[in-house]
Amino acid sequence: MPPRTETPPLHPADTAADRRPREGGPSWMAKNAGLLATHLAVLLFGLVGLFAKVVALPAIILVLGRTFFSSAFLGAWLAFKKQSFALKTREDYALIAIAGVILAVHWTSFMQSIQVSTVAVGTLTLATFPLFSAVLEPILFHEKMRVPDIACALVMLAGVGFIVDDFSLDGTMAQGVLWGLLSAFTYALLSLANRRFSSGYPASLVSFYEQTTATVVLFPALFAFKPALSAFDIGMLAVMGVVFTAIAHTLFISGLRTVKVRTAGIITGLESAYGVAAAMLFLGEIPGIREIIGGCIILAVALYSTLASTRSN
Repeated sequence: MPPRTETPPLHPADTAADRRPREGGPSWMAKNAGLLATHLAVLLFGLVGLFAKVVALPAIILVLGRTFFSSAFLGAWLAFKKQSFALKTREDYALIAIAGVILAVHWTSFMQSIQVSTVAVGTLTLATFPLFSAVLEPILFHEKMRVPDIACALVMLAGVGFIVDDFSLDGTMAQGVLWGLLSAFTYALLSLANRRFSSGYPASLVSFYEQTTATVVLFPALFAFKPALSAFDIGMLAVMGVVFTAIAHTLFISGLRTVKVRTAGIITGLESAYGVAAAMLFLGEIPGIREIIGGCIILAVALYSTLASTRSN
């Protein structure tokens, strides 16, 4: 029970109007703007998978359009803010270019996973990236491997096993899981690469360079696949790149100014849930009992891993 506070006696001259609550204080929305921005960003990220089903283009072309429009928007935004585009060393240019290649593989494998299976499979297998981080981080950063991290990775692997009902590579579910695991692996690599840049550069600048590199790397796919792009296709690619990638990223970064990292990590765990719910609503993709059980295991372990990591930090 909160401690009591005594109300000072009113001066005889005080009026009823003086005794009413003062107006003009910050509204609920103003006080929680960062939290709302973070939720909206994660919702937008979660809906990206729908484009793999709605737009009839190869996964690599979808990602090329996404990176092109997103990097163009981020470049214009950074120029508007008069942000310097220079990096500190030549090594940083080389490493961020490598990260851009990894990003291209990550997004392409994610879209491919959804196209050959379902949105649920693609988003839930992506959520297993802590499985790979638990192994890669101690190796790349010469840190001690922790037993709880390995245990979490094994439990996540069991969750993936629940999702697959046919382990034959001819089955679409198995193919979707394999593409999804590649997406999770490359996302873990990308996260570890970004760990190097996080303290020295703004996140938007890092994203601009990575996505620009991905655009250059994926550009030859236009000549290999020769897609017949309609006005609808180009419009959807622009929306995916600008709204669901660049603006979503900007919202997430702005939210982190007032939202605790621990809270942001928990909210990020909702990305898969948003994606699965949207696929049910707009595409009629109803996950089976195996996908539900496996997804619950994966998301529960991801949530536990996030809480444990932020607590130790």
